[in-house]
Amino acid sequence: MSPEEAEFVDRLGLFFELLGATRTMGRVYGWLLICEPSQQSLTELAEVLSVSKASISTVARQLLDGGMVERLPSSNRQHLYRVRPGGFTSVLETQLSLMRLGIEPAEFALSVLGEDRAEQRRRVEDFRDFCEFCTQAYGDQLMQMWTEYRKRKKP
Repeated sequence: MSPEEAEFVDRLGLFFELLGATRTMGRVYGWLLICEPSQQSLTELAEVLSVSKASISTVARQLLDGGMVERLPSSNRQHLYRVRPGGFTSVLETQLSLMRLGIEPAEFALSVLGEDRAEQRRRVEDFRDFCEFCTQAYGDQLMQMWTEYRKRKKP
């Protein structure tokens, strides 16, 4: 890995930390974005990133579960991993769809907050409405806008 590639990998690790993931997850994903060949074994990932194979295995499973990478068969019994096309998009879709889980607790809060607690009710209603917005109109529109944007960007 060149110094510039290492800097990119480390920067993506820091970005993933900002998103609430681990730095190692970001580093693995970053390397898989730029590595050649595009598929890597756990051993190769551990070596190039100087991270334990156990840690790489855990992160690879999380990335696989999140739809960001895919596992490929290999002739030597080692699984190979590569970035799944559209993988980061699937993460955003998942996060937006999870916002619906905030609606029920908000509805419960509104059912127990008396009318005399108007300020608290407004805050809860705002939260509920945002969750509804993310799961209904915004989520679908954002994904459609992203698809159209990508079509315009590709030659």
